[in-house]
Amino acid sequence: MSLYQRIACLSTEAVETLYALGAEDCIAGISGYTTRPARAREEKIKISGFSSAKIDRILAVEPDLVIGYSNMQAEMCRELISAGIEVHVFNQHTLAGILRMIAVLANLVDKQEQGAQLIATLQAQIDLVQQQAAQWTRRPKVYFEEWNEPLMSGIGWVSELIDLAGGDDIFSDLAQHHSARQRIIADPAEVIRRAPDIIIGSWCGKKFRPETVLERDGWRQIPACQHAMVAEIKSADILSPGPSAILHGLPQLHQLIGIWQSKYTDDLS
Repeated sequence: MSLYQRIACLSTEAVETLYALGAEDCIAGISGYTTRPARAREEKIKISGFSSAKIDRILAVEPDLVIGYSNMQAEMCRELISAGIEVHVFNQHTLAGILRMIAVLANLVDKQEQGAQLIATLQAQIDLVQQQAAQWTRRPKVYFEEWNEPLMSGIGWVSELIDLAGGDDIFSDLAQHHSARQRIIADPAEVIRRAPDIIIGSWCGKKFRPETVLERDGWRQIPACQHAMVAEIKSADILSPGPSAILHGLPQLHQLIGIWQSKYTDDLS
């Protein structure tokens, strides 16, 4: 029997992970941003956005536990705690943190064996990509854009995934910051100066438009723009700090870097 029977998930990765553990019956409500698995949107009640929610809507599903994520949900969680609800807030910003989150969730729903299996699957994916990337002799410089107004670079686990996939994150110096505001690129010309070979857009909540990147002042001189290496990885595939970042985001990063490697090899021949 699970330690908790009615879990309200305020973040998408908690939903994805609980389904992957076979603990979906414990889920009483989900974030409206949930995309994985697709059936969750049909099977579960949507109770919140990401940083906003009507507390009564969460309380209406009678949760015995609420799972939240990051300081962005601090106020919601404070209100829930004041209402007498048990709350667990994760704050993972690294790949190690993602794996730790899975282990903790597995314990909370008495699915330790399934949790260990899921972690092993994710670690195998990481190891495979890392081994393949190690065969390349040159690493492209990668600019990952999480938002466009203002420009914002990628968070910690994204930077780690870029490194694993065979690239170098040109703003790895900013990736350590948990706060999005601290990852704002104040001067767009700094991207030009760092001259990325690949530009990846993943605008959280809206479609990335590569053509707008080319229209930015001076950006056509960037190698990525000159060689048509501007692409999108959907935010649901990489910006949710759960299994999808490793199972879906990492392979796409690796594929894009592989395409660049082929182009680079062709240019040399």
